[in-house]
Amino acid sequence: MRLEWARRDFSRAELVKMPDGVRIANRTINEESGSLAGRSPLWLPTEAQGMQTASGRSFVASAVRVLTLRELNRATLARQLLLKREALSAQEAIERLAGMQAQIPGPPHVGLWSRLETFQRRDLVDLVMARRVVRATLMRTTIHLMSARDYASFRLALQPALTRSLDTVAGKRLAELDMDRLIEAARMRFEAGPCTFAELRPVLSGVEPDRDPSALAYAVRTHLPLVQVPSGDAVWGYAGNAPFALAESWLDVPLAPDGGAHRLILRYLQAFGPASVQDFQTWSGMVRMWEAFEELRPGLRIFRDESGRELLDIPDAPLPPEDTPAPVRFVPDYDNLLLAHADRARVISDKHRKRVFLSAARVRGTFLVDGFVRGAWKLERTRKEAMLLIEPFESLSEENHYALAVKGEKLVRFVGEGAETFGVRFV
Repeated sequence: MRLEWARRDFSRAELVKMPDGVRIANRTINEESGSLAGRSPLWLPTEAQGMQTASGRSFVASAVRVLTLRELNRATLARQLLLKREALSAQEAIERLAGMQAQIPGPPHVGLWSRLETFQRRDLVDLVMARRVVRATLMRTTIHLMSARDYASFRLALQPALTRSLDTVAGKRLAELDMDRLIEAARMRFEAGPCTFAELRPVLSGVEPDRDPSALAYAVRTHLPLVQVPSGDAVWGYAGNAPFALAESWLDVPLAPDGGAHRLILRYLQAFGPASVQDFQTWSGMVRMWEAFEELRPGLRIFRDESGRELLDIPDAPLPPEDTPAPVRFVPDYDNLLLAHADRARVISDKHRKRVFLSAARVRGTFLVDGFVRGAWKLERTRKEAMLLIEPFESLSEENHYALAVKGEKLVRFVGEGAETFGVRFV
């Protein structure tokens, strides 16, 4: 059995003192990416246990299981409720998934439909109207659905990522901005009632008349906790230009103090593990998270992928066998299944990525065959007809072609509700 050293309580380059006196340089950590630079994984024999660094701090050699690509695929599908439809409520599913990206309101409904035994679009609309699920700017500074209690727990933990996004997008345009003054003016406007950013613009321009209005709006969006106000009359629960409200007023609960990064990491691993530090940073938009992972390491399982990358996971999370059946599944636009890892090979091959990840950060709806992306889909809708277009990226077996057609007909009736005729066409 191969044994690998497992790091304990040190996070910078050190010299590792072997029992026989040989000194080997530990790899250096890139603080921005969280990755280990330098030599490939170091494998130690069984007798090289209970060793110390040159500074006297100890680490323990332990057996590390290498997970195949298919094992990672099946683990991810199980966590993402895509191996089998689950008997969960929509709120429970959203929490299990660590939120759902919701750049546009419709895709989360499809995501839940694909994952749950019974789901109707009204189930989610009722949740957002009851303020038990919210739509807000969260991971990667993108719009997500998250349960109200998770939003209250995680929003401030994500603030460093939101601040970094503002610095990247609009930092030069907002140099020497009095951020506190701007946010206080915006807060006072929202305290008077929900409003759109178009309605907020005169307030911001009154505070900073010589600044770019779009940059000021982005500063408010990233620094003031806001949620979108739903509409029970909208098809998917939110109007096209939904107003925003102060999160604490809308939820009537205080946001948890900053310090929820550990809880966020554990929730991520529950939904997407086993995963690397880089994977978490890709999903969250946060950086320099290595030390937070190190603090959690004693309670985590450690794995490697086939390229030697270290993966971490929570105890007792499912790791199905690689030959576990994975039925065909339709995955909506912007689904985090395709966005939550730095290395996306566990769900999509490199040769298909350019056909899914488009310009302007668009992400197409896809379908899975044997657990991996094998094509894309979209809805064409007229007033009377709803047509599901299925675009395979490679040849399909007769069995999979039939399975996609059958499930596609069910999907088009779900997303095309209100049409008079429905159809499925392979293109």
